[in-house]
Amino acid sequence: MSDKGHIHVGKISGVFGIKGWVKVFSYTDYRENILDYSPWLLKKAGETKTVKVITGNLQGKAVVAQLDGIQDRDQAASLMGWDIFITPEQLPKAASDEYYWSDLIGLKVENTEGVDFGVISGLLETGANDVVIVQGDKERCIPFLQGQTITQIDLSTGKMIVDWDADF
Repeated sequence: MSDKGHIHVGKISGVFGIKGWVKVFSYTDYRENILDYSPWLLKKAGETKTVKVITGNLQGKAVVAQLDGIQDRDQAASLMGWDIFITPEQLPKAASDEYYWSDLIGLKVENTEGVDFGVISGLLETGANDVVIVQGDKERCIPFLQGQTITQIDLSTGKMIVDWDADF
């Protein structure tokens, strides 16, 4: 999910220990990859702050992080519920045939006959393949299979062409 050019990568979900570490619910794949993106832009209720990640690790199923300037449990507790964002520039460059979901959201979608389907509002991970959610005259769920249902993606023009029947 994107927020004014920022990418939503997680949320501070709790505290860890007494030295100011926080528990993080990470949206990244792999969960611990969130630790590679520093600084974090934290947002909650219209307020924002930037924090530097000092260190962190995977702790069971959770990610824990030590943040610069947060030195005790009370300071860590004050960050609970804050959303974590990064800038697109913090992400590694994608290969030529790979895309970040945040790059696809908002693209216009047409089928190979030129029928306007609307715009990509989200994506789902299903296990077999990802699915593009397109909002237009109706909601469409289109399998993200490059070279099959997805015939062309042009980020510069903001358009995706799909081999998909308009009646689906």
